[in-house]
Amino acid sequence: MMLKTSRDTVDRLISEKDFLSTVIEFAQAHGWKVAHFRPGMTGRRVGRDGKPVWVTPVQGDGKGFPDLVLVRKQVLLFVELKSQKGRVSKEQLAWLDALGSTCVRAYCWRPSYWEKIERILGSTS
Repeated sequence: MMLKTSRDTVDRLISEKDFLSTVIEFAQAHGWKVAHFRPGMTGRRVGRDGKPVWVTPVQGDGKGFPDLVLVRKQVLLFVELKSQKGRVSKEQLAWLDALGSTCVRAYCWRPSYWEKIERILGSTS
């Protein structure tokens, strides 16, 4: 017996980490150069729960910077990725608004947007 899973169920279950890997792989397969800056765990800083804090070393206004920077031909994209239920922080929204007000393209993508993502990354222009 084969269990049929709806697209909506898959969208709700995919983690942000797996979604990130899928988007990067798809983009690279379509000729995009992709950059993602991963946070690192520091042994010195710990959170209230006593666990190490994950940080992305950056100067200036880096808090909330989009997850991905993609470039192909003359197109530059900045993309924030969220799981289906993930929340966009005010800092992330501020970055997307600032970038979106320029000539570059800025997006927040969720797994349920996959058809749109395929159109954007798979297009030839």
